[in-house]
Amino acid sequence: MIRRHVVVSGRVQGVFYRASLEREAHAAGVAGWVRNRDDGTVEAVLEGERAAVERVLAWCHQGPPRADVTDVAVDVEEPVGETGFTTRG
Repeated sequence: MIRRHVVVSGRVQGVFYRASLEREAHAAGVAGWVRNRDDGTVEAVLEGERAAVERVLAWCHQGPPRADVTDVAVDVEEPVGETGFTTRG
């Protein structure tokens, strides 16, 4: 199990980035959460099997069709046993 804290920059709000990321995480079996930040970025925590988390991280670099991702900052964190994947306010 691994855990990654992610901040995605670019045109990532108002383009269904959060909903699309939640769908990708569910499909990959990755737990965690995603939310919009006041600075226009999207923040997420991804936790699960290495291959599954890496699959979702790879998706984060492109996002949904209307997104224009310019940067994906990834920090390594210790897994805490997240279950499910949610969108936060």
